Amino acid sequence: MLDKIIESNRYVVDNSKAVKINEKEIDNFIKTFKTVKHKHWLSSSPYNLLDLPVQLIINFLLIYESIDFSFWGNPKWKVKTENGEEDGSVALLYTILKYVKHKKVSDFSKITKDEFREILKGNTEIPLFEERYNIVKNISKTVNEKMNGNFYGFIKHVNTDKELFKIIVENFPDFKDERTYKRKVIYFYKLAQLLTSDILHIRELKENIKIDYSHLVGCADYKIPQVMRALNILEYSKDLEEIIDNKKEIEVNSEYEVEIRAAMIVVIDIIKKKLENKICAMDINDYMWRQARIKGINLKPYHLTRNINY
Repeated sequence: MLDKIIESNRYVVDNSKAVKINEKEIDNFIKTFKTVKHKHWLSSSPYNLLDLPVQLIINFLLIYESIDFSFWGNPKWKVKTENGEEDGSVALLYTILKYVKHKKVSDFSKITKDEFREILKGNTEIPLFEERYNIVKNISKTVNEKMNGNFYGFIKHVNTDKELFKIIVENFPDFKDERTYKRKVIYFYKLAQLLTSDILHIRELKENIKIDYSHLVGCADYKIPQVMRALNILEYSKDLEEIIDNKKEIEVNSEYEVEIRAAMIVVIDIIKKKLENKICAMDINDYMWRQARIKGINLKPYHLTRNINY
C-alpha cells in the first residue's frame, strides 16, 4: 500500500494542471534543511504525555489520531488549557489526553454522545462532531472484539512501519483515505501513516527498541502545502490561488484537492531522494508541519476541504 501511495500521487503530479512543483525552490529549501536537527514532535512530551505508561500512550494515540482532522471554521474551535488557548491538533490532543489521564483508560466504547461532547467542549462545537463520535465508537468496538480490548497488546511485537501500517488499515476502515483522479484511485492514508510513525517513535522513546519508519511517505494535509506554497515550492494556478486566498471551500475529491495533496507527497519524496534517502520522509514531513507554527514565515491561507482524512 505504501508503494501505491507514491505511485498514484506521481500520476496526479504528472497530469496536474492547477498545481506545479518548483524544483529550484526545493534545492533552496534543502540548503537550510540540511543544518536542522530533527526531533519527533512527541519527544517534547506535550502536556506530559510521556509520563504515562507506554500501553496507555499507544491506546490513546489510536483514538486521538483517528479523529485528528478538519478543525477550520469561523470561529475556529479552541479550548482553554493550563498553557492558554489551543486550537487544532494540539487542542484535540489536550482534550482527549485529559480524559484518558482522568479515567486511566482509553476505551470509548460506552461513552455517550453527550459525554463525548463534554470532552471536546470549547468556544464552539468542533466540526464534524457526529463523524468523530462514530469513529471513536467504531475504533473501540474493533479493539474490544478483535484485540481483546488492548490495541497495544495486539501490536507490541511490531517495530516496522510496513507491518504496523498494514495492521491499522486492515482492521480500522475509518482510516481509509482514497480519492479518484481521472478514473484512477489515488492513495493518501494520512492519519494511518501518522499513527504508524507516532506509535513507533513512542515505543523507541519509552521501550528503547529499534524501529523502522523509512517506508512512510508523508501525510497529505492542508498545513504542509500551505508551508510549501510560502516557500514557493508549490505554485498554484490563478483560479486556484483566488479560491484559496478568498477562503472558498474546495470539494472533497475535486481535482484541486487531489492535486494539492499529491504534490505535497511528491515534493517530500523528491527532497528525500535529493538527500540520498539519508533522512526519512516523515522527518521531512514533521519539519514542514512545525514550520506552519513559526511566526517568521509569511503564510497565505490554506485550502479548505471539509473531510475526515485531514
